Amino acid sequence: MSDSPGRPRVRMTGRERREQLLDVGRALFAEKGFEATSIEEIAARAGVSKPVVYEHFGGKEGLYAVVVDREMSELLDRLTEALSAAHPRMLVEKAALALLTYIEEQTDGFRILSRDSPVAGSSGTFSSLLNDIASQVEHIMAREFEQRGMNVQLAPMYAQMLVGMVALTGQWWLEERTPPREEVAAHLVNLGWNGLAHLEAEPRLITPVPPRD
Repeated sequence: MSDSPGRPRVRMTGRERREQLLDVGRALFAEKGFEATSIEEIAARAGVSKPVVYEHFGGKEGLYAVVVDREMSELLDRLTEALSAAHPRMLVEKAALALLTYIEEQTDGFRILSRDSPVAGSSGTFSSLLNDIASQVEHIMAREFEQRGMNVQLAPMYAQMLVGMVALTGQWWLEERTPPREEVAAHLVNLGWNGLAHLEAEPRLITPVPPRD
């Protein structure tokens, strides 16, 4: 949008311009993905020249990395707070609600995180964030397993299962948006907690498995 005739353009401070470029980049990356978004498009939507983008971020990759880092930090903070619940069932409830609330409130951010990140490296992907969360859940699972007389060494595997169940459901709900997040969380807890409440100490498959060669 062009400025009105006779109306002077308001100059942004460096910080304001940086934030504007982050907002523009975030929206474009969510809409089109990293590869399909060009530095020209970012500059045009922000109403600046390409050198301005390079000046602040060194290029599209730098802008994308900052966007991803911000989203990772916010989601990790929300999930970490949810994991402070004392009771395991409440933990599952709060973690599911935290993720679904983030998806509802920060849809663009979750679209970016749940895509493969081509530039942020192994430490800046959605899967690495889930591994961080699983590591925290692992300690809680280990405590529960010890109280139930189960093999504590299996806690890391069960933590991955639980976190994966919540994360995949969140990715599905990103597009569906029905039923409401509270209902989705309740069903997640129904499966996760009621399943956890009746864990067998030594589960066995009932389906015949052919012998290995």
